[in-house]
Amino acid sequence: GKTAGKLGAFLAQAQLQTTAHLSSISLTGAAQNTLGLVLAANLGYAVSNPWITWFKAGIVPGLAGLALTPFIVYKLCPPEIKETPEAPKQAAEKLKQLGPMKKIEWLVAGTMMLTMVLWIVGDKLGISGATAAMVGITLQMLTGVVTWADLLGEKGAWDTLIWFAVLVAMSAQLKEFGLIGALSAKVNAGLTAMNLGWPAVFITLHVAYFLLHYLFASQTAQLAALGSAFLATMIGAGTPPILAALTIPFHTNLFGGMTHYASGQSAVFYGSGYYDMGTTFKVGGIVGVTNLLIWGIVGGIWWKIIGLY
Repeated sequence: GKTAGKLGAFLAQAQLQTTAHLSSISLTGAAQNTLGLVLAANLGYAVSNPWITWFKAGIVPGLAGLALTPFIVYKLCPPEIKETPEAPKQAAEKLKQLGPMKKIEWLVAGTMMLTMVLWIVGDKLGISGATAAMVGITLQMLTGVVTWADLLGEKGAWDTLIWFAVLVAMSAQLKEFGLIGALSAKVNAGLTAMNLGWPAVFITLHVAYFLLHYLFASQTAQLAALGSAFLATMIGAGTPPILAALTIPFHTNLFGGMTHYASGQSAVFYGSGYYDMGTTFKVGGIVGVTNLLIWGIVGGIWWKIIGLY
């Protein structure tokens, strides 16, 4: 609206663009993260101790992105209101009105904490990520935090579950039929003819993967359609498998705000009406490229330090 420039446009864009880094820090930060590792496992490159490995690789570039992105958005969408001295006082008053945590809120916190612990150390205990999630949701049902009717009402979650099953099965079948191997071999042959080393191939494919998202209306859809082929091509060119397996889903999070259709959250924020189409593409494009540079430079140095290549 007319008053969006006061503060709303900046806050909306800052929140949208920082989700790229928040989603990348934790394996459970976005649905496509798990899908990326499943696709890698289907190609024979399973990541051991996935939650810890993911967090260890993503925490440093993720924190760098969280620190830099609001500043970049501030420069691209400078708000008219630059100081809000009453905000802390108003927030404190709202918290006081809410009162102490209720029993059901403690139950939510406890079950979620247990689920997170099982996700982190599950490999050592022989508990898979899916089992940990089932333990968490079962405990919430038994304690009355959620009901079966509540679960049935989560249409988006059921959509994700069903489509993930289809996409993962499709990926496995494409590998079994030899399509992924044939495609990656064809691309590798062309790259070999150009005498490119694996770092050059790695960077080139990530740039291509970024640009191709302008053709997709979903992060998950792009990863499902292209992830296996890009992963196989990178590894075929000599990229360390774990590095390739992690960076493709990392990258899939980074362009979530580049257009109004780039991701589910992007559509929601655009629908709020705080910024127009021009702002969407300008800020989304610049921040998207910046995200690649942050994760490419900061991440590249960090991944070298922790031995991913």
